[in-house]
Amino acid sequence: MQDDRAAGVLVGLACGDALGRPVEFETPARILAQYGEVTEMLGDGTWSKPAGTVTDDTAMALCLARSLVDRGEFDPADVAARFVAWYDSGPFDVGSMTANALSRIRDGESWDVAGRHVWEQSPEGSNAGNGSVMRAAPLAVAFATDEGRLVDASEASSRITHADPRCTAGCAVLNLTLAGLCRDGSDPLATALDRVSLPPALDEALRPVVAGTLDPDTLRSTGYVVDTLQTALWHGLHAESPEAALVDVVNMGGDADTVGAVTGALVGARFGADALPARWLDELDEYAELRSLATRLGAL
Repeated sequence: MQDDRAAGVLVGLACGDALGRPVEFETPARILAQYGEVTEMLGDGTWSKPAGTVTDDTAMALCLARSLVDRGEFDPADVAARFVAWYDSGPFDVGSMTANALSRIRDGESWDVAGRHVWEQSPEGSNAGNGSVMRAAPLAVAFATDEGRLVDASEASSRITHADPRCTAGCAVLNLTLAGLCRDGSDPLATALDRVSLPPALDEALRPVVAGTLDPDTLRSTGYVVDTLQTALWHGLHAESPEAALVDVVNMGGDADTVGAVTGALVGARFGADALPARWLDELDEYAELRSLATRLGAL
């Protein structure tokens, strides 16, 4: 696996996250009226933070990456403990399912039941969010050459907060695709879809991405994991450049930071970190650590 592509996974995730953060929850029309088109790291906007500020997407991915490096393996109890410590620090952005699951873990539930309890108690429509796929990418770097281990770890990592099969399978599909891109594999998404047991909603949404038959005008930027994966995989695998992909998805508004983060991981794996615009990387406080972690993850 090329070091530049491994770094691209983590750095691309953070770039997409930070680029989308100022326009999270906005509509395309409001983005157009206020900014024309978002092509740069912007300050203020949603959450009123400085340019280049990342959200929970990158923060939780960093928790996962640091655990993998420090433990030398995937230790879900350690990952969950790091998530709880991050949550207790008072982050400005955290999803509801994540907050509920981490609160239960903090109160004594084990990592492998808290997320399931939150899922079971959540109604359809609010039970399959994108809060686990947004942070899953470090596993793809750590276990890029071991598909079985990658699938198992991806699904278990999701279950800490998001136990719905659309979320667990979605994490596995995303990470298999990322690993395939890092290895310069042929048709990595098609391979991933054939490797994972897919819930019907994911299968129906992602097969047209492979076939190239999807109408891009139907793509949506929402917190639903199926929408996030469909949009991110389409743009991540079909765009001509990392910049083109990320500019397109963040200007959709909606869940711009998370769709941007997942798309960023994909284009980073596909094109490498050095293909990401230098002017974006200069704004990321986490850049040096992300590159260092990617190197160490690749050596596990």
